Amino acid sequence: MDAAGKVAFELASPEALLVSTSVDMVVVPGVEGDFGVLPGHAPFISAVRPGVIDIYQGEKIERRLFVSDGFAEVNERRCTVLSSEAYPLEELEREEVVERLRESEDELRDADSDDEREAAEKDIALCEAMLAALG
Repeated sequence: MDAAGKVAFELASPEALLVSTSVDMVVVPGVEGDFGVLPGHAPFISAVRPGVIDIYQGEKIERRLFVSDGFAEVNERRCTVLSSEAYPLEELEREEVVERLRESEDELRDADSDDEREAAEKDIALCEAMLAALG
């Protein structure tokens, strides 16, 4: 917790540090359910499932980011999320996600190996989570 009673939040992908800010609360889509992080939170590590991270300032959501997967590390002062893909929710275009879903379904039908099937199934689940996040 910093002097203003906030939590340091960072979201990073392999390409870049996407967010680094102090927040009142952050809600992360963990594999065992969403969890909120406030100042003074108990330390833990969680896998992250595809879903939306909500960043709160005061009692309002200031920013929403879609993450594909990853890990979150939480301690009393900080929440760090590492994800292979992350997008501001407002930048996701429904039509593009639907097209990506169709392509992944085609790849699944045409898969010749377990690895190809697994990759296509993972991308289908990711696209479905994106569509759910878009409402």
